Amino acid sequence: MLDASPTDETLLDVNNIEVIYNHVILVLKGVSLKVPKGGITALLGGNGAGKTTTLKAISNLLKSERGEVTKGTITYRGERVQDLLPSDLVKKGVVQVMEGRHCFEHLTVEENLLTGAYTRTASRGEIDADLNKVYDYFPRLKERRKSQAGYTSGGEQQMVAIGRALMSRPETILLDEPSMGLAPQLVEQIFNIVKSLNEAEGYTFLLAEQNTNVALRFAHYGYILESGRVVMDGLAADLRENPDVKEFYLGMSDEGRKSFRDVRSYRRRKRWLA
Repeated sequence: MLDASPTDETLLDVNNIEVIYNHVILVLKGVSLKVPKGGITALLGGNGAGKTTTLKAISNLLKSERGEVTKGTITYRGERVQDLLPSDLVKKGVVQVMEGRHCFEHLTVEENLLTGAYTRTASRGEIDADLNKVYDYFPRLKERRKSQAGYTSGGEQQMVAIGRALMSRPETILLDEPSMGLAPQLVEQIFNIVKSLNEAEGYTFLLAEQNTNVALRFAHYGYILESGRVVMDGLAADLRENPDVKEFYLGMSDEGRKSFRDVRSYRRRKRWLA
């Protein structure tokens, strides 16, 4: 088993990027973050904070939505990658699992998984071995391998999406909102699999997640985004104990749990926005 702790080597370095949509709308406003090799790094924040845009900027998927990185740099293993084609970035070992899963509904589960190996020049034996490894991590997919993906559950489709990413033999996986629309027990299952992939296989993860509570339990380091800016970052264990994070993201304070309505009313008191 590989060491689950992140190393000092920075794989992905996002330095002060700005993203503009339609040449007008400024979405990211100087976002910087580092993803160390072998780590699980969480990108946290509410809906509209800029998490998905950050991942799409890294994986070069902005152009399809009329977005572009107008300032800053994105490097992977020290090489500038923000002008590469998305397929070329996959070949370098970076793959994104999109929000909402995005399976090929008319294909079977196994056919979906095999599409992940499309960019590789591998033998059938190597691909079969990787497919069996995916089934080891997701035994439910082996049971449903001949079923059309469009007729599987949301949790199964999330497993398909992650398994398809694994079939490309990535080094780093960008995982966008893995908990979205899933029951709590499935969320726990998905995150435990992410942890196992990190610990046993050495995969590096950058995951964008609204569920701050679960993300900080599994991540090593976290960045909190609001309105396109990083407003706080630190070790996940430290963020879990931070009073502002407890109050505004975990619904807790020194006085105990607060209601969502109470938390919303206190947002103007955030010290980092003063």
